Amino acid sequence: MLPFKLIYSDQYYLPIGQHIFPAEKYRRIHNKLIETSVADPSDFIAPQPASDQDILLVHKPAYVNKLKTGTLSAIEELQIEIPYSPELVNAFWLSAGGSILAAEHALKNGVAVNIGGGFHHAFPDHGEGFCMIHDVAVAIRRMQHDSKIRTAMTVDCDVHHGNGTAAIFAGTRTKSEPLPSSGPSVLGRKPLMRGTHAGDVFTISLHQENNYPQHKPASSIDVDLPDGVTDDDYLAWLDNALSSGLRQFTPDLICYIAGADPYREDQLGGLALTIDGLKKRDELVFRVARAKGIPVMVTYAGGYAQRVDDTVTIHCNTVIAAKEVFAGAAL
Repeated sequence: MLPFKLIYSDQYYLPIGQHIFPAEKYRRIHNKLIETSVADPSDFIAPQPASDQDILLVHKPAYVNKLKTGTLSAIEELQIEIPYSPELVNAFWLSAGGSILAAEHALKNGVAVNIGGGFHHAFPDHGEGFCMIHDVAVAIRRMQHDSKIRTAMTVDCDVHHGNGTAAIFAGTRTKSEPLPSSGPSVLGRKPLMRGTHAGDVFTISLHQENNYPQHKPASSIDVDLPDGVTDDDYLAWLDNALSSGLRQFTPDLICYIAGADPYREDQLGGLALTIDGLKKRDELVFRVARAKGIPVMVTYAGGYAQRVDDTVTIHCNTVIAAKEVFAGAAL
């Protein structure tokens, strides 16, 4: 039995037909965790859908109404890049409910994993990049609304910039400490590390610069990595970003977006991390959170490996990393 909970439902499956997003990955992750004895069936908790009131803590009423009534414009549906259906709306509402539940259990137990979510390209008034609703933002705002947290930090390690996250939490920008210039040189130059401090939620995005989205709103810290970054350099820059962020900001909750797409064989990525390097990435985030005594909730975001089994393995390794770091810990 795990010392923390995994949030999962078979209804996480996205009804999008043949698509580069492997909608079946959630079910396969769940099954593999049990088949390999990483988790027991009793470790899983099924979520309830987020309420419309929860969704409205982040998203504009007009947009929510369009989703609920199936009245998106053709352009709005094209921006989401997945085919609209009422069943798809239900899946996103359920995923947001899963992230709310993961946040609640992280605050109780030190860590929790939503086997889904991480839809970081959704904006308050529209969706983008396979993301209809920003489940992580909904979870943060719900925890703040319920006075369970005051502050939060997002640590986004998807290969794509968290543009929706940055836009939602932009708030009132204030002057931040100078970002450290120290760090590894990658392919002959240093990645650009830029940022400003934002309100009650501090956002970190570590992503491939030359990739989707074209416009990247400012996060609190952005690490714009060049193509082809490998394990050691990536881990050094992640450590640098976490250290800088936690010097500036003390969150009550870390929301870790553990994308599988920095993998070197990902079809939508251009970084070069190995499966082992991605597990070390997860371990680093968990070790920092545990050392600082900050609860951490995990969502999965993207993963488009040529072999879906690789994506499933990377996501399962995130649970294994959490198990190894938090085993025996006073959670």
